Amino acid sequence: MLKFIKEIFTWWNRQTLSTRIHTSLYGAMVGEDDFGNIYYTTKKNEGVKRWVIYNGYADSSKVPAAWHSWLHHVTDSVPNNDTQKKYWHKNHLPNLTGTDLAYKPPGSLSNTGKTPSKNKHYTSWDPSSSENEK
Repeated sequence: MLKFIKEIFTWWNRQTLSTRIHTSLYGAMVGEDDFGNIYYTTKKNEGVKRWVIYNGYADSSKVPAAWHSWLHHVTDSVPNNDTQKKYWHKNHLPNLTGTDLAYKPPGSLSNTGKTPSKNKHYTSWDPSSSENEK
């Protein structure tokens, strides 16, 4: 019941009621990615539209690159999870800004670790130094 109420009143959490109805009437499931996002296309070939139903909070950065290309009609081949990745490829991560997993550089106010010492990272330039008079 709570899931149904969320579908009526929230647009940022999964799908709305109208999206559920539209998807069930006109959509054909194409695939699912590692994050649990489900991808759809229109059942008819006239004016093909593609869309995604996010798993949880609707955040477009949760769409991996291969699925992004498919969504935007860059490619017509549906990505699959069996494709071998190159050794230099990293796993896709959504945008972690605002979460506890976000990157916090040393010296940042939000970093709870040790702050770097201020004098050991560099030496300031001295214009009267003998090294500069070569």
